[in-house]
Amino acid sequence: MIARTLLLVAFLFVAACGPSTRYTRDADTHVVRRGETLFSIAERYNLTTAQLVRWNRIGDGSLIYPGQVIRLSPPPGSAARSSSPTRRSLPEIPDQPAPGFAWPTAGRINVEFGGTPGPGTGVLIDGKRGQAVIAAASGTVVYAGSGLIGYGQLIILKHNDTYLSTYGYNATLLVREGQNVRQGQRIATMGEGPEHKPRLHFEIRRNGNPVNPRQFLPPR
Repeated sequence: MIARTLLLVAFLFVAACGPSTRYTRDADTHVVRRGETLFSIAERYNLTTAQLVRWNRIGDGSLIYPGQVIRLSPPPGSAARSSSPTRRSLPEIPDQPAPGFAWPTAGRINVEFGGTPGPGTGVLIDGKRGQAVIAAASGTVVYAGSGLIGYGQLIILKHNDTYLSTYGYNATLLVREGQNVRQGQRIATMGEGPEHKPRLHFEIRRNGNPVNPRQFLPPR
């Protein structure tokens, strides 16, 4: 499965770099497919990743997921439609309130936000292989699978237009894409993370940017 995913990603990357992959934009949006990156999408439509990040307000762009709708042009009425090199960034959209996050599993944080091993975009929580992983807040499953390299078996929950949470290195996934889940619902079982140790990779993202989960999790 891992080898097949790597081949798929490699194929998409090579294909995206060829001149025949420049698509005519007869629509203003693109739906992300498995294995795609912001780079490959930008190349396909003769855009830059910086444009896609700005127009879609997705932070550093390090995590997009299949089914996500990507805007291919500036929002209507935006100053970004101007070709002027001195154009200003789009104004900030007010954040929606954060849900009351709960801990996604039992165990202590072994690797802090920004630390290694792991991608550094969340925290690694120690545990036992097979222990319950639960939804930290109610939301909708927007991704469930292993197509995003570096996260293993991954679940992404959308809580509102501002906040996402992600759960990586799972052994089994117990929910499917499009499913609504409630806070505390069991969504996966813990698998092995870096160094082959049972761990959960947990992220909270605000407007696409990873933020330290500790500022949202209750003390314990």
